Amino acid sequence: MPELPEIWNLARQMDQTLRGKSISQVEVRQEKCLNRPLEEFRVLLEGKRLKDCQAHGKWVTTTLAPEGYFLLSLGMGGSLLYHPAPAASLPEKYQVRLGFEDNSALTVGFWWFGYAHAVERKEEHPMTANLGLDPLDDCSFTWEAFQSLLSGKKGAIKPLLMDQHAVAGIGNVYIQDILFCSRLHPNRKIPTISEEQRQTLYRVIGENLRQAAEMGGLAYEEDLFGAHGQFKDFLVGYREGKPCPECGAAIQKIKTGSTSTFICPNCQSETSSFSLPKNRSR
Repeated sequence: MPELPEIWNLARQMDQTLRGKSISQVEVRQEKCLNRPLEEFRVLLEGKRLKDCQAHGKWVTTTLAPEGYFLLSLGMGGSLLYHPAPAASLPEKYQVRLGFEDNSALTVGFWWFGYAHAVERKEEHPMTANLGLDPLDDCSFTWEAFQSLLSGKKGAIKPLLMDQHAVAGIGNVYIQDILFCSRLHPNRKIPTISEEQRQTLYRVIGENLRQAAEMGGLAYEEDLFGAHGQFKDFLVGYREGKPCPECGAAIQKIKTGSTSTFICPNCQSETSSFSLPKNRSR
């Protein structure tokens, strides 16, 4: 499932490649991914010009001219591909296609669930209106905002970081090494996390996600042009039984709520005191 680094990279590529293009045709093969009837969806998109594209969490938001927005979420996985003019060779399977006036095209394919939404300027979009802090937005993801987010919380740290209304964009892939680099067990109760650990966690979230984004995201995910990302070297994530890069202990896979987490049982004890790992960043 694409997370913030992959979505950030796709939004950046879309902004560079699609900005200024006008939508001449909208094809929809699966109407259940839309937020409104097909004809309304077409009216809101056809004839509009694409302006800036931005990522917020796991959503790509494209501003349209003269007004409106086109929003995309790839859900549990999918493809977002650009096809230069003439866009003659398209994927066999896709749910939505935007054709542009220069005969290029954008296809959107969903593997499990995903959304392609058209929104009017005055309309509030319920699925993005209450997204949390964006770790790759330096203006909103500040230490003060993160500190405020943790203040008063009593639950475990992992569910909070994966709550899209708290921190937007972190899923069960990148959370693994974020917690390891912060020396935090996924079930660690937030009130027991010291300010020093909170500061380390804040820094690690930004560093890890930005590094992955700059590498084009995960190696098994594709970008706008079908190229794979370069990020593949996890520290503890998905390395069950392998030695911890910090202490050599065997990495364990544990159940945390409805998800699994890979941890070092020594470096991430639920009750251990704080000691910054040597391999705190890649």
